[in-house]
Amino acid sequence: MTRLSSAFHADRAALVTFITAGDGDTAANLDALVAGGADVIELGMPFTDPMADGPAIQKANIRSLEAGTTTADIFAIATAFRARYPNVPLVLMGYANPMTIRGPEWFAAECVKAGVDGVICVDIPPEEDAELGPALRAAGVDLIRLATPTTDAARLPTVLDGSSGFLYYVSVAGITGLQQAAQASIEDAVSRLKAATTIPVAVGFGVRTPEQAAAIAKVADGVVVGSAIVELVAEHGRDAAGPVRDYVVSLKAAINSARS
Repeated sequence: MTRLSSAFHADRAALVTFITAGDGDTAANLDALVAGGADVIELGMPFTDPMADGPAIQKANIRSLEAGTTTADIFAIATAFRARYPNVPLVLMGYANPMTIRGPEWFAAECVKAGVDGVICVDIPPEEDAELGPALRAAGVDLIRLATPTTDAARLPTVLDGSSGFLYYVSVAGITGLQQAAQASIEDAVSRLKAATTIPVAVGFGVRTPEQAAAIAKVADGVVVGSAIVELVAEHGRDAAGPVRDYVVSLKAAINSARS
C-alpha cells in the first residue's frame, strides 16, 4: 500500500484539496487542510500560463510568481510538509515546463527526495507520455492522468495506460472554478470510468459547496476541491488558515455522511 492508495476507501469518498504553492502562508494553509480532514493534498506549481485554470487559480499563480516562488521553493515546501505529516499523500499539480526543463529524471528524483507521492501534469497528453511518465514510474511516483467529458471509448485506454494513484475526472469541458456539471452526467461518467479501471476515480472542477461534494461522494471514490479554497486564500491572505480549515471541515463532514 502506498500513501495514495491508502487514502481511498470502499465505504467513503476521499477529500482531495488543492492550494497553490507560494500563495499566502503555504505551510499554515497546508496544516489547515490536514487539520480540516483532507485525505489527499494537491500542491499547485505556479506557472505563467495556466491554461486549464480559471480566474481564481490564475491569480494565485500570479501572486505566487510575483512573490518570487521557485521550483526549489516548492520542493522545500513539500519536504517540510513530509517531515510534519509522514502519512498524508502529497501530489504536485502543474504544467510541463517547470517539470521537464531540467529533465524528467531530475524532476522525478526531486519528487522522491521531497516525499511527493504523485504528479498531475495538465498539458502533457498521454500520447506524449515519454516526456515525463517513464521517469516518474521508474522513481515510484504516481502519474495521475486526467479524463474529461470528451474522453471517448476509443481514447480512454490510452489515458489509462500508465496512469496510477487515481484518475482525475474533470467534470466540465472548460477551466477550473467557473461551472459545475450536472449530477446525472457525473454519475454516468464515473460509472463508465470505473468499468474501465481499478484505480480510484476522483471528480473535480466546479465543486464548491458541501452539498455538491456530498452528491459526488455518493458515486465517486474522491472529490476534488480547489478554486474555492484558493479564493479563501485570496480573501484572507496570510490569515487564511482558519477559514480554510473550517471550510474543509464542512466538506469532510458532508462527504463522510454521503453514504450513510
